[in-house]
Amino acid sequence: MPSSDPATRVLVARIAAHEKWARCSDPAAATAAARRAFTDRFEQLVDPEGQLDPAERTRRAGHARRAHYQRLALKSAQARRTVQTLSAEADAADAELAAGGAGDAA
Repeated sequence: MPSSDPATRVLVARIAAHEKWARCSDPAAATAAARRAFTDRFEQLVDPEGQLDPAERTRRAGHARRAHYQRLALKSAQARRTVQTLSAEADAADAELAAGGAGDAA
């Protein structure tokens, strides 16, 4: 029985994934259902009643999918900026401590 330790669970899951893909002769077929469900999600989002022409639904779903990825990219950029700012602030604080300064504390 694997440990409940998160790092151990991650390693066990990675081993299982590598074993699965080592036995898989057609990775595209193995992931086809998941890819279709992902596409269907966006089609359902843009046409919940199923009334649009299939070509129009596909076009709109493509835009919804691209918007989804753009939102992810924006969040990623914001997170990187936050990390960069916090890292710079931490470096400045470390430098101040190393210089023996007490800052503005009175």
